[in-house]
Amino acid sequence: MQQTRTYSDKVFLVIKGILMGAANKVPGVSGGMVAFVGGFYEEFIFSLRRFNINSLKLIVNGRFRSLWYYTNGRFLSLLILGMVISYFSVSLLLDYLITHYELYVWASFFGMILGSIYYISKDFEEWNRRNIGFMLLGIIAGVSISFLEPAAQNDNLWFVFFCGIVGVSGMTLPGLSGSFILILLGNYVLLLVDSVNALYLTLSEIFQLDFSFLNNEDRLRLLEVLLVFTAGSITGLVSLSHILGYLLKQYKNATFAVIIGFITGSLGVVWPWKEAEFRKDTEGVFLLDQKGNKIIDNYDRYIPQLDELSTWIAIFFILAGTFLVLWLAIAELKNRKSYA
Repeated sequence: MQQTRTYSDKVFLVIKGILMGAANKVPGVSGGMVAFVGGFYEEFIFSLRRFNINSLKLIVNGRFRSLWYYTNGRFLSLLILGMVISYFSVSLLLDYLITHYELYVWASFFGMILGSIYYISKDFEEWNRRNIGFMLLGIIAGVSISFLEPAAQNDNLWFVFFCGIVGVSGMTLPGLSGSFILILLGNYVLLLVDSVNALYLTLSEIFQLDFSFLNNEDRLRLLEVLLVFTAGSITGLVSLSHILGYLLKQYKNATFAVIIGFITGSLGVVWPWKEAEFRKDTEGVFLLDQKGNKIIDNYDRYIPQLDELSTWIAIFFILAGTFLVLWLAIAELKNRKSYA
């Protein structure tokens, strides 16, 4: 399964990993969608499927070189490198942009998803009644998820482990945003903000040979939560990849139709024109995260006013996002053909 890759291929894979990492951070956007549009979704799923009993035997027998080839290690390592780079760079930039230019960020992602839908559906030739029905089911599921009411935050470790399994769905199932699922489960801030910030702060202190965090119960609890969440994510990533791998092998066209529907349905989550509804306690006081920011509960969507300049700027970003995805997809296709 290991493929010979040119330097250009490797760079593209790292860039795709960066885009996957950034997409997974934004509620409503799916890293799996990046893999699907980028043309490496099936390789991604089938590589993850190689983490099975055979790979465990290779580890036990110390055959690490064989494990590397068996699990398509070069492909996965380049993707993971991109995701790590994204987590400490692009993701931080996205946090800033969403805070200061929220409308235009959502508009850009809305356009990117529109471009993705066109790109992945234009070559799908199996549009019979059965597959159209599967696509409609995907759309209904995607839209329904966007209107669910979020739950309250829960740091029970078993629930956190479950959040890891479900939250990683955005990596493997295009159109289903893992970040948005975590919002619905009530643990987005806990798992993707507070815990990650705790890890970043802890690593910074260790680098300075400062181990005072060992006496900080709140910090240790957040690190414990992040560890359990990571374990759940790994479990979910491997198990979901086996399920999706089977579906792609046995029911490829139907699976693709559902995925196209999911991605289309996710447009409801990233609709640019919306106002945040913030979470309150029983006394009506706004709840804050560790940075002092109000915790978003859900969004109230509305139709934009065409006489406002911001509306037309947002439309420009929608078009820019659409053409960006199409340009990247065409560039990737040309790159593949040039080395064919």
